Amino acid sequence: MFRKIVTAVIVVPLAVIIVAFAVANRQSVTVSFDPFSAGDPASVATLPLFVLIFVLVILGVIVGGIAAWLRQSKWRRMARKLEGDVRALHQEIDTLRHRLAAEPPVPVREPASYTQIPPTRP
Repeated sequence: MFRKIVTAVIVVPLAVIIVAFAVANRQSVTVSFDPFSAGDPASVATLPLFVLIFVLVILGVIVGGIAAWLRQSKWRRMARKLEGDVRALHQEIDTLRHRLAAEPPVPVREPASYTQIPPTRP
């Protein structure tokens, strides 16, 4: 329930801001994809400003996510290796438990009297 309230408190105002931004930036802009000919570009797109900004933000998030994913490959590789090590250790523990359960218990000998510490005198 708390999560739904927090989501509503964050998402609803964010949605209102995005809608207000889109309404305020409806004018069309021309985007040229030809860096060599400014007067007569080969490819041009005319679209509302808010669409251009949203597309660029989405592309930025995707590029940033890919960059972060590539930088974390070392940590993912190490996590996979350590997960394999843990799995092997769990199998070894299970093997030792089964082996110890099958063997008879070893009798425990009482320590010799000379290994006991005498009581202290007040």
